Amino acid sequence: MTPTLVRQHSSHAGTTPRVDLRARARDWSEIQERMLVPLYEAVYERLDVGGGTRVLGLGCGSGLALLMAASRGAAVTGVDSRFPERLDLARRRLLPGTPEGHGTADTRDARARADAVRADAVRVVEGAPRDAADPSKPAFTLVTAFEPIGCLAGDSDGLAELLAQATPLAGRGAAVVLAGWGPPERCATTSVLRVATKLADPLRSAGSWRPALRDDLEEVAQRAGLRPDGSGRVACPFGYADADSAVRGLLSTGLFDAAIAATDQEQVDKELAEALHPHRRPDGTVWMPNVFRYLIARTP
Repeated sequence: MTPTLVRQHSSHAGTTPRVDLRARARDWSEIQERMLVPLYEAVYERLDVGGGTRVLGLGCGSGLALLMAASRGAAVTGVDSRFPERLDLARRRLLPGTPEGHGTADTRDARARADAVRADAVRVVEGAPRDAADPSKPAFTLVTAFEPIGCLAGDSDGLAELLAQATPLAGRGAAVVLAGWGPPERCATTSVLRVATKLADPLRSAGSWRPALRDDLEEVAQRAGLRPDGSGRVACPFGYADADSAVRGLLSTGLFDAAIAATDQEQVDKELAEALHPHRRPDGTVWMPNVFRYLIARTP
């Protein structure tokens, strides 16, 4: 079943649906978040994240990337202002004494490796990056913004604002990692995401999907006053047990919210299922190869 949506009844497009945010957060944590594990691993390996690293995770969501950094010995602070339900799941994963919940194999394995992390090496903060400031601690050596940009019109604007608050908390020359979708022709999910564009078009809003552009990450870094210092591409296939899981996982990203507001949940579910059909395997699983980009930049 797809996440429950309680909609305001209206006969015209543009009505904002009220989403069961807890169900959506669970779908993100249990289905979708693990799709980006290869991205997290590639970045941490390249930057040699370990015991001397102090990580500030922007838009940390339910905390899998932070958990993986903590399992390597890093001190981690996660901050998020948009998804308090995801943040609650992050606390369960990261903070001692908080019920962990079920989670996926990825999260359970990382949790097992991170169990020895000291409580004072983990913080989860609801709010803006400035709320993560702690004068009693050394400056952050790594700032991550792993939520991929480049597929929602205007999403880079929000990231630039986060960076403006976060970079003063980092030391001089600290690494700042930005992530984005790869070229549309190398992302099988592009054909599915076009459903969001088609259905949301009546709104013509900043929340509608658009193809990723080659210099999205570099433009954000330049506006934030950061110095590019390398980049890479990582294969992050989206694999699901069945079509229902695929729909739930994709909806949990929020990329289809404008489409739901412009039409309704039933219409979005129907068109998503149709778009996923070419990616279904004979055993019922869904498989979509994708490539994501990351940019490493440095603070002044």
